[in-house]
Amino acid sequence: MRTFLISYDLAAPARNKHAMATAIMSLGSSWARPLEQTWYVRAESGECEIESRLAYLLDDEDGLIVQAVAEDAVMTNTRLRWFRQRRPAFELEAGGNVVAFPCPPAAQAELPLAEAS
Repeated sequence: MRTFLISYDLAAPARNKHAMATAIMSLGSSWARPLEQTWYVRAESGECEIESRLAYLLDDEDGLIVQAVAEDAVMTNTRLRWFRQRRPAFELEAGGNVVAFPCPPAAQAELPLAEAS
């Protein structure tokens, strides 16, 4: 599993901002978003595969950076909060009108990358 830095600049953010965030969150096992358009993703795939999975959301004036990074980073006025990939939806009984939500796991620690300074 590798950690990737993904950063993008959308010329028309209102059009693809939500779609880009959704696509990035689906790339790996966990993700963090320390800045508005900067993400860390832990994934098994490589830079080229990640780029190809996001490229369809980019217009000619948009920019994208995908780079494998080390675990060390220096941050000012921000911090990392890692999120795990969402689980598949629960199977519901046909015709049922009750949706059961899972109990939250016992105090789950954040995944470390760097300390904010």
